Amino acid sequence: MKQITEKTIDIDSILREKMGAKAKFVPAPFVRWLRHIIHQDEVNRYLWESRHLSGTEWLEECVRYLDMTLIVDGMENLPDKDDGRLYTFVSNHPLGGEDGVALGAIIGRHYDGRFRYLVNDLLMNLPGLAPVCIPINKTGKQSRNFPAMVESGFRSDNHMLMFPAGICSRRRKGEVCDVEWKKTFVVKSVEYKRDVVPIRFGGENSDFFYRLANFSDRYVKKVNIAMLFLVDEMYKNAHKTFRVAIGKPIPWQTFDKSRTPAQWAQYVKDKVYEL
Repeated sequence: MKQITEKTIDIDSILREKMGAKAKFVPAPFVRWLRHIIHQDEVNRYLWESRHLSGTEWLEECVRYLDMTLIVDGMENLPDKDDGRLYTFVSNHPLGGEDGVALGAIIGRHYDGRFRYLVNDLLMNLPGLAPVCIPINKTGKQSRNFPAMVESGFRSDNHMLMFPAGICSRRRKGEVCDVEWKKTFVVKSVEYKRDVVPIRFGGENSDFFYRLANFSDRYVKKVNIAMLFLVDEMYKNAHKTFRVAIGKPIPWQTFDKSRTPAQWAQYVKDKVYEL
């Protein structure tokens, strides 16, 4: 786990880790801009002040730090923590930051910290979050290990919390909605006999973010430029109220051969947006 210091997040170090020797060619003004847009000083201050916390406790402190108010409908639909079974929790991903923090705090508290996220490996730079994460880097050297890491998560005795879209929502034709959901959660939930619990998180990022995301998706397909702004969007969304709706568990036996796994993933996505 990354050591917590007063400079835990260091853009220069991250660039060297990701780019190797090529990092020295990144223009200094761009590096300074990156430090600003990811709120490096503010994030480091929070990480240092919360250094005694990890996992669920860290997530709950993050909810307080961001002054998030959560209105949760359907808590009664969360299966009992002592029923001896394991579940897959799936949610839309409208924000890319606070939604993950809030749902981790809710699920983590209900199940005594027995859950894991599948997350972008960059989030492993957050020491308080790392203990509940399975890091995924689909585009780097680690990509070949992706199936094995997903497998290890489902084979564990932890509940799984997933955002099947993989990236945060986009605004298309005036509507904020996830991109296509990947079928992995369906395939693995059936294989390991885990019922699926659908969750809808209400919220939106800024107009600027959605315009940039659409531009990036259309013209710069190999790089998710919008992801650079997710921390900035998180701070923009501080002090807000969010609705979380938890649906009834969908038995794993539902996902039979009458549809393909991809079609079942769309079925669950539709159920989420009905909540």
